[in-house]
Amino acid sequence: MNELSHISAVELNISCPNVKEGGMSFGISCPSAEAVTREVRKVCSKHLMVKLSPNVTDITEIARAVEGQGADSVSLVNTFLGMAIDSEKRIPLLSTITGGLSGPAIKPIALRMVWQVYNAVKIPVIGMGGIMNAADAIEFMLAGASAVQVCTAIFKDPFIPLQIIDGIEDYLIRHKLQSVNDLVGDLQM
Repeated sequence: MNELSHISAVELNISCPNVKEGGMSFGISCPSAEAVTREVRKVCSKHLMVKLSPNVTDITEIARAVEGQGADSVSLVNTFLGMAIDSEKRIPLLSTITGGLSGPAIKPIALRMVWQVYNAVKIPVIGMGGIMNAADAIEFMLAGASAVQVCTAIFKDPFIPLQIIDGIEDYLIRHKLQSVNDLVGDLQM
């Protein structure tokens, strides 16, 4: 990938709960998060963004650990570990038994974690977790996200990113702000 000019960054997902082995296990302890980040940093000259798991006791510890091993930014949060059961058949609905819960239900927790990590590291934070519209994206920026990622909302409307951009631009105009950078971490307390 280092030789490919059209790839400017790599997101290292150390937090995927939807696979049987590996995946989330890398991102739930500082030693393993440090080790995988360190090894990828050795071979990756691109911007290295590490995707963090919310399924930890203290996400700021993991964020500081990957920052210390060369992460250029962190993205958070990945999905929460969940489960669904077919009560009539008495079987799990997912082949892996447990899997990731995302969407609007996780937004308040994701916002809190973005705010915590923003206040714990010096590298940029990219926020995600239940962003369905411009107001949600703006909330993540106010909590400290330099940028946001949108996934679940795209399943409902593939053009939602364009609507979110338009909504953010409208917000900036209404609040007489010059740039989205004026929103990052500007939570008034």
